[in-house]
Amino acid sequence: MLKIRLKRLGAKKAPTYRIIVINSTTKREGKPIEELGHYNPKTKVMKLNKESALAWISKGAQPTDTVKYLITNCNDDGTLNYKKSEVVKLSKKAQAKKAAEEEAKKAAEEAAKAESEAPAEAAAE
Repeated sequence: MLKIRLKRLGAKKAPTYRIIVINSTTKREGKPIEELGHYNPKTKVMKLNKESALAWISKGAQPTDTVKYLITNCNDDGTLNYKKSEVVKLSKKAQAKKAAEEEAKKAAEEAAKAESEAPAEAAAE
């Protein structure tokens, strides 16, 4: 069975990968049948021959989950369509501080609302 998977290259703690077509029984750094492109997860730089990858899939090659993600999020020219997450992760301390500020803001709004209703009721009487 043929697999489309990543072949690890690069120094320790600085990986880069080649996207390859290889027999599923050979080792990770074995000789590939074909190299389809490369991917650097640190800089999110990718170059992929998408037409060739889709041709191998149609021939029965099974992509790994990571390679499947890379192929689906690939532009037509072979670059990665990476969208940076806009959600800012806060520490527990910062989350508690933000929650306290929101509660104080709500309390102030409720007090202002109650204060504005009280003179209106007094005027109505």
